[in-house]
Amino acid sequence: MTEIQTWALVFVALSFGVYIFIAWRSRVRETKGFFVAEQNIPAFANGAAVAADWMSAASFISMAGLIAFLGSDGSIYLMGWTGGYVLLALLLAPYLRKWGKFTVPEFVGERFSETVRSVSAVVAIIVSFTYVVGQMAGGGIVFSRFLQVEQGWGVAIAAVVIFAYAVFGGMKGITWTQVAQYTVLIVAYLIPAWAVAQTMTGIAVPQISFGQILAELDAIGQEFGLPVYTEAFTARPMQDVFLVTMALMIGTAGLPHVIIRFYTTKTVRGARYSALWALVFIGLLYTTAPAVGAFTKLNMLQGVQGVSTDALPSWVDSWRATGLVSVAEDSDTITSITNNAGDFAAGQADMFLNNDILVLASPEIAGLPAPIVGLVAAGGLAAAMSTAAGLLLVISSSASHDLYFRYVDHHASEARRLLVSRIAMGLAVLVAIYFGINPPAFVAQVVAFAFGLAASTFFPILLLGIFWKRTTAAGAVSGMLTGLVFTASYMIYTLEVFGTSANEHLLGISPEGIGTLGAVVNFAVTIVVSKLTAPPSHEVQEMVEEIRYPARRAVRATTAD
Repeated sequence: MTEIQTWALVFVALSFGVYIFIAWRSRVRETKGFFVAEQNIPAFANGAAVAADWMSAASFISMAGLIAFLGSDGSIYLMGWTGGYVLLALLLAPYLRKWGKFTVPEFVGERFSETVRSVSAVVAIIVSFTYVVGQMAGGGIVFSRFLQVEQGWGVAIAAVVIFAYAVFGGMKGITWTQVAQYTVLIVAYLIPAWAVAQTMTGIAVPQISFGQILAELDAIGQEFGLPVYTEAFTARPMQDVFLVTMALMIGTAGLPHVIIRFYTTKTVRGARYSALWALVFIGLLYTTAPAVGAFTKLNMLQGVQGVSTDALPSWVDSWRATGLVSVAEDSDTITSITNNAGDFAAGQADMFLNNDILVLASPEIAGLPAPIVGLVAAGGLAAAMSTAAGLLLVISSSASHDLYFRYVDHHASEARRLLVSRIAMGLAVLVAIYFGINPPAFVAQVVAFAFGLAASTFFPILLLGIFWKRTTAAGAVSGMLTGLVFTASYMIYTLEVFGTSANEHLLGISPEGIGTLGAVVNFAVTIVVSKLTAPPSHEVQEMVEEIRYPARRAVRATTAD
């Protein structure tokens, strides 16, 4: 075992032990504790938990890599994912918290009808499964590189640990575990970034210092045939940059595993402050990611520029063993690099690098000490596991609380409902393991698909359900289904397994951006159908009126059913 593997094992084992201990101390025996943490989480802690829930493997592992290769166009992830929290905090979170229910399907069920509730529960499961695939894949990458565990086994190990602490404590255990996971992931992200910034520029503030290297990065990138890092719309057409950014924004506001977090606060005011703290905590990583991408890309290119293939840096051999880095056998020296496996297979580049390795490999590329490399491994797992746990809880609550309890056994006891929730979570883990081992794309791309689905289904009906009293059940269900089918069909069409290339994207629209158009379709269908059907009852319209005014009394007390 190498020194890096030893330190990685130490940090991973310690962090896993902490997660399991917290979950055991937070174990619950009631559905209110399992689903909404007894609605007793302070805003500061909930903000940290929201940030951990939000900063998934895509944020920690993949985002800086995408920015490194997309350059200026990579800002779609920064603007979309952070801007979405502003929409969530202003337009949805406080109103849904005041409504006082356990899940998003429960809100739309009472606002519209049981049919809409059932449809939204199924959609929540689909969105969450899509998202959790990226987390499992990210965990497998960490295990395969740093602990020399086969990626499939790495996914399984991470899934078992997540299942253990999620089953013990439900939302209560997951919340306090995520506070610990946020601490681990942000420390693991910032320390290497500070060290690399200090080494390369003499200023240990990456947000400020990375501007000094951009001209050099542009020049060396062009030598390798890469797009100009600081020039806009070189990697994506302008319309796709806009559509992806918007899809990520409204998808963020519509993600069920994020929305459910705001049900755990003590008050509506607490929900607002949770969103504020979450933005602060998220901002620490998101303002650092562009610098990490730039520093790592420059270090990487300088390290392989003109180097013969039998004298490459040690980190190349380490990552080649995972299959995420490849070097052309017929190349004598490295003169061109790609992050597109298809281009590499076609012989159009000497080296292929998967986007997902840049953050994890950054300390090695920069020559940082082994303990820092090991810490990054623990941070990557913390990011993947924190989000996966929240997603599994959404799947569990949708299956048990919104489907089983409503349609199979309405009089089920607390114990039986908890048992069904845990069984549903176990089944979800098994499915997630399979797709985590066989993901359809890069981690961040898979996650972006989930945002597109949430944007085209949940965001329109939640926004209209709160702010337009005339929205009807028929309109809501029609809009959700139309948006889902439209968006999912295009995403499936663009998957490489069907032979579709980026050049065949209709009108230059990527699958990550189609969710914006899906949301437009949803809005249009919902409004038209609502206008053509009878308006909601007077009681429903009064309830909608009440939740829009914070000074009024709560609509009703939260109940388990």
